[in-house]
Amino acid sequence: AGSRQQHRDREPDPGSRIQEQGSGSARPQPPEPSLLRFLVCPLSKKPLRYEEATNELINEELGIAYPIIDGIPNMVPEAARMTHKKPPAEDSEQP
Repeated sequence: AGSRQQHRDREPDPGSRIQEQGSGSARPQPPEPSLLRFLVCPLSKKPLRYEEATNELINEELGIAYPIIDGIPNMVPEAARMTHKKPPAEDSEQP
């Protein structure tokens, strides 16, 4: 009679299955809709608008957009991008 050895270290890790499920999706992942109503701009404390086309949270008043990475909003002001340029000063183009 022979003895069978069990190789527990070769069994798949249950945590690795979770990671595999999310891989392969190239589409940006939006944030949880129920959380959107609670998120405000860290600079102005005003509500943000979700822009599906760019997968960003937009602050119209300040003209900045916060990226959403893997469904998680990056609300660090340094990570935000400007959505529009500042209007030129009234005196800049007048002779």
